[in-house]
Amino acid sequence: MALPEKFVDRVLRDLGPVEGRALCDALGGTPPVSVRLNPAKAAVPEELAELRPTERVPWCGAGYYLAERPQFTLDTDFHAGAYYVQEASSQFVGYLLRDVPCEGARILDLCAAPGGKTTLYASLAGADGLVVANEVDRRRAQVLADNVRKWGTGNVVVTACDAAQFGDREAWFDVVAVDAPCSGEGMFRKDAEACTEWSEGNVRLCAARQEEILQAAWRTLRPGGMLIYSTCTFNRDEDEGSLERLLERVGEEAVEAEEIPVDAAWGIVCGRVGAFRTYRFYPHRACGEGFFAAVARKAPDAGGRSRTPKARRSAIVPADRAAAAELGRWVREPERMRFGMAGETCYGWYAAQADAVRTLSETLPVIYSGVAMGQLFKGKLKPDPALAFFTGLDRRALPATELDGEEALRYLRRQEVAAGRFAEGMNLVTARGRALGFAKRIGNRVNNLYPNSLRIMKL
Repeated sequence: MALPEKFVDRVLRDLGPVEGRALCDALGGTPPVSVRLNPAKAAVPEELAELRPTERVPWCGAGYYLAERPQFTLDTDFHAGAYYVQEASSQFVGYLLRDVPCEGARILDLCAAPGGKTTLYASLAGADGLVVANEVDRRRAQVLADNVRKWGTGNVVVTACDAAQFGDREAWFDVVAVDAPCSGEGMFRKDAEACTEWSEGNVRLCAARQEEILQAAWRTLRPGGMLIYSTCTFNRDEDEGSLERLLERVGEEAVEAEEIPVDAAWGIVCGRVGAFRTYRFYPHRACGEGFFAAVARKAPDAGGRSRTPKARRSAIVPADRAAAAELGRWVREPERMRFGMAGETCYGWYAAQADAVRTLSETLPVIYSGVAMGQLFKGKLKPDPALAFFTGLDRRALPATELDGEEALRYLRRQEVAAGRFAEGMNLVTARGRALGFAKRIGNRVNNLYPNSLRIMKL
């Protein structure tokens, strides 16, 4: 792969001939493969049969490097949401929150697709917290929603709108993360398209867009809250330059975040831009792709009060007593949840943030929230596929059928599966004990209810 000539010239100029050439050479190499475990579904890598971890990602307790890239598509644990295939450098955002009380917090992931960082924040926020994951591109937002469903924490709201629409929700979030759309220089060795599409003009366009997003992000952050800014690019204009332009606007409202210890052996280049602490990942220094991250806080005395926009519509209808009883039968802790209807589908939300979800749904284009439970027919729930992935599912609600090997893959391809193992009626389908979805046996036939949008196409 030939790197863009103007990119190489700039790198050699900015980093010097020795360091710059080392970076360019690294961008022609083979990237490491890494995953992050879902702590609610796989506590240790030994629980995942298809993975062969070589070592832990040093800045992420749930992150592991793999000896080689397996066929994730054919691994049932992957489809069960037991882990997320996430580039090691990007897992560093969780380390930046190591001293932040995230459980019960409201976290905004403003540029969230495809969902790697969203699922990380969801695990940190816990059942009493809330992650709002936004993606302006509707197609990418659907991919984000699919990954949120599989992760199964039930504490995420997925929205699809421009960042500016969050600007009216002032001082509402404890943490705001902006993984900004960028020129993608750090991904050149993973994504040939990023390399061919690179141009100096695109760098300038990205920088201008980042400025708009950061302004909206800052308004949504409560006094004392933390802003995390990140890109997967190397150039100063999109990294330090974006921070400097934000600081020109917010002035003394931005204050330093707590110092975070970084082991020199990790190869991360630490720096400062005003109140922001910055962290650079170069692939010839750190074991990961190119990445830039920065953190600062909004001053506790920044002023302003939390403001929620006026509701434009009523999107959620609370479940009546009979419906709530039936829905509660399907979850382990019904007393911690609230249930309602959005359209024809029943949803469940953890009670601690249920009101927040409702207000979000009244003012923003929400495409998914909490856990989709399914539809009620004659008082009985026909479960939505998302309910199978929910970590709060009570498996006593229905029989479970364990599939193995090729039979499990047949299910994931939405092919016919043998009826012999299934109980009559609705069944939870599992592989290696982890839920994959639902199937319904009617006599000698089994209706495969795995979502068509998720099915394995590879034979």
